[in-house]
Amino acid sequence: MKEYWLFQLTLFIAFVVALIVDTSLGFQGGYTNMGPATIVLYIAIILPAMAVAVRRLHDIDRTGWWLLFSAIPLVGIIVLLVFHCLRGTKGPNRFGPDPITQ
Repeated sequence: MKEYWLFQLTLFIAFVVALIVDTSLGFQGGYTNMGPATIVLYIAIILPAMAVAVRRLHDIDRTGWWLLFSAIPLVGIIVLLVFHCLRGTKGPNRFGPDPITQ
């Protein structure tokens, strides 16, 4: 769980830096007018972010297919946020041993 939240913190800091770079280059920022630094960062983190999210879902004994739930506006994101905040299952689950006890 700690690795997940450290990854999220690192992403937040990277996006803040990318937005600062884009703003200094004259881009307005936001979703409609992203600059090159933000676009490159989005492309670079899409697969690692999905992998970390799936691993976190596996920690709570849910399949990675739950990520598709995020396609539902607002509700899907809230459900996934709740799932990511839950404590992982104690002991081994169907996805492997408990990473905390190893």
